[in-house]
Amino acid sequence: MDETRVISFPDLAETADPEEEAARSGARRLLERAIDNLPGEFRVVFTLREIEGCSVEETAEQLDLNPQTVRTRIFRARRLLRAELEKTISSGMNGVFPFLGPRCARVTESVLARLAL
Repeated sequence: MDETRVISFPDLAETADPEEEAARSGARRLLERAIDNLPGEFRVVFTLREIEGCSVEETAEQLDLNPQTVRTRIFRARRLLRAELEKTISSGMNGVFPFLGPRCARVTESVLARLAL
């Protein structure tokens, strides 16, 4: 009798949720685009620190920079990324929650009905 066992890898989900994977993929693309738009001196520091996991000292050594310069650049890179992501996300929100339509009327009726009780 053949007793074959399947051993799963610890960090891999046995069944991937397609909606979750699509959301994760979309977020990854959005972040990659924002990182690509960073000025080069910030992008390389961000990549080494946040993606590659290098310490401030390792990053400074690899780029021949002062550690304080690395700290400043990572701070500025994060600030630029935050601004870029906020701009991208806020511009993409137009029309996501349309009002003055049937849904808005249902919500209004529901709220008014609860207030009447």
